[in-house]
Amino acid sequence: MGSNRLRSMEISSLSEAYSSGELNPEKLLDEILNKIADYAEHNIWIRVLTRKELQPYLNRLKKFKPADLPLYGIPFAIKDNIDLAGIPTTAACEAFTYVPEQSAAVVELLINAGAIPIGKTNLDQFATGLVGVRSPEPWGVCKNAFNKDYISGGSSSGSAVAVALGLVSFSLGTDTAGSGRVPAAFNNLVGLKPSRGLLSTRGVVPACRSLDCVSIFSLTADDAKRVFECTAHPDELDAFSRSHAFQNLQKSFGTLQRMPVVGVISAEQLETYGDHESAQLYQRAIECLAGAGFGIKVIDFQPFREAARLLYEGPWVAERFIATGAYLDDMLEVTRSIIGKGDRASAVDAFKALYQLQVLKKKGDRILAEVDCIMTPTTPGHYLIEAVLAEPVKLNSQCGEYTNFMNLMDYSALAVPMTFRENGLPNGITLFSMAFDDLKLLSIANTIEDLNNFNLGASPYKKNTKTSSFSEDGWVTVAVCGAHLEGLPLNGQLTRRNGYLLEKTRSAACYRFYALAGGPPFRPGLMRSEHGGAEIEVELWRVPAEYFGSFVAGIPAPLGMGKIELADGRWVNSFICEGYAVEDAEDITRFGSWRNYMASKP
Repeated sequence: MGSNRLRSMEISSLSEAYSSGELNPEKLLDEILNKIADYAEHNIWIRVLTRKELQPYLNRLKKFKPADLPLYGIPFAIKDNIDLAGIPTTAACEAFTYVPEQSAAVVELLINAGAIPIGKTNLDQFATGLVGVRSPEPWGVCKNAFNKDYISGGSSSGSAVAVALGLVSFSLGTDTAGSGRVPAAFNNLVGLKPSRGLLSTRGVVPACRSLDCVSIFSLTADDAKRVFECTAHPDELDAFSRSHAFQNLQKSFGTLQRMPVVGVISAEQLETYGDHESAQLYQRAIECLAGAGFGIKVIDFQPFREAARLLYEGPWVAERFIATGAYLDDMLEVTRSIIGKGDRASAVDAFKALYQLQVLKKKGDRILAEVDCIMTPTTPGHYLIEAVLAEPVKLNSQCGEYTNFMNLMDYSALAVPMTFRENGLPNGITLFSMAFDDLKLLSIANTIEDLNNFNLGASPYKKNTKTSSFSEDGWVTVAVCGAHLEGLPLNGQLTRRNGYLLEKTRSAACYRFYALAGGPPFRPGLMRSEHGGAEIEVELWRVPAEYFGSFVAGIPAPLGMGKIELADGRWVNSFICEGYAVEDAEDITRFGSWRNYMASKP
């Protein structure tokens, strides 16, 4: 699916094409409008803008150059419970439809940054659901980007599928109980649920107004960061808007000073409702992070699970009734069955639930204080549309097992692609942390992306590493392959300089590896070879730039500092060896790593 896409829709790739003159926004929009019809069976859209309606956005861009605006010519989609001026807002309920005179605050910020709205996307009616099947005719069930028999996830269903299939670069959803994370996991996307109040909800149809967040779907963490940076601004006209605690966004992003400690759920507390493959994939995700140098700490998940139950078993459903209760007779039966109960809770019920939540919040905060973030499955499983239609409440509730508590407990959260199921469907994980830790989570997600190097969404394209906006200011990345590896004799030269392990990877298959004469400590030499080379195990370490000079100064001949090519095509700083040194050296290329060679010695 998605192999017919004309180009990568990653923001950096489009920006690069604009800057080089290879592409212009008019050409891109024509491509997109032609492609939208190819995916009509997915039921992605409630309303696509016409070419005539798009022209004013194109005309505005003619006043600027690509470098002038951070999102110049970048196409995006808008969930149809978020206002776009002059275009109907339906929330997937025809009787509710109105035409706003003004765009939502977050949409205005994106348009001002140069982004172009392509249309309004399908959703579970009134954003009530996590499955994507609760949209009535004429719009219908939104179908997964990888397999149309499976649910897309909801309620921001169309917003996720539009990004995954390459019809837009990013999209806006909303996330009260998981609506921005579940569809991301089911469609191989990054799904950012910002801390409450960081993105204005003015111009958004409320679900639970005290909990609602505008969410961002993107192909990469880097793209999510770009959109977040353009939209995370306080709004004096939004009573729930909050200022963020970080003023210099670029400096707060992409500069992990050490490998994080991640909290994980024990096998005893992990709930996948009998989906054994889901449990196995979660364990595989833990092993992947541990193998890359992440710290792993088993945590008590019970306080978070108890808080999750409060969202629908407690009085917060009353907020949904306040927002849309006047349209009960016009709702789908399943939507009405949920929202219709909202007028039954009393003030006594509300305060009892608030007291209980406060106790659970304290417990959760203490657990989070011991780790950098907690990793959960995004969902316990992935279901066929037919199965969800047969058991609409039960399976929808199961989808929220690991998402419902986040906004109640005031946490930031981020869905990240991580593994794939045997049937080819993506299976993501979610990272969560304290409020205002959004950039930290995005930085961790960027590292995870580099570990996995998956295709973007349902496309054949990989992440564009050439133009990543992650800041390297103040840090230098260096590859090591011998005595500087973690735990080996010279590793202290890195750790004493506040260096930290970024990832474990391999060189391109064009290097020969030698054990040099001398020692201890014994050292290898790495040399590029046009014939007979192999992939060699390396570690990437990040060292503060202020200490890198002293590190290089201590490298003895015949070694020096240069660049090597990695297996994924990146070029990084690394030790390289002078040619004369290998005349008396042992060729150890066949071992593939310094550790393997050292283990072979008597």
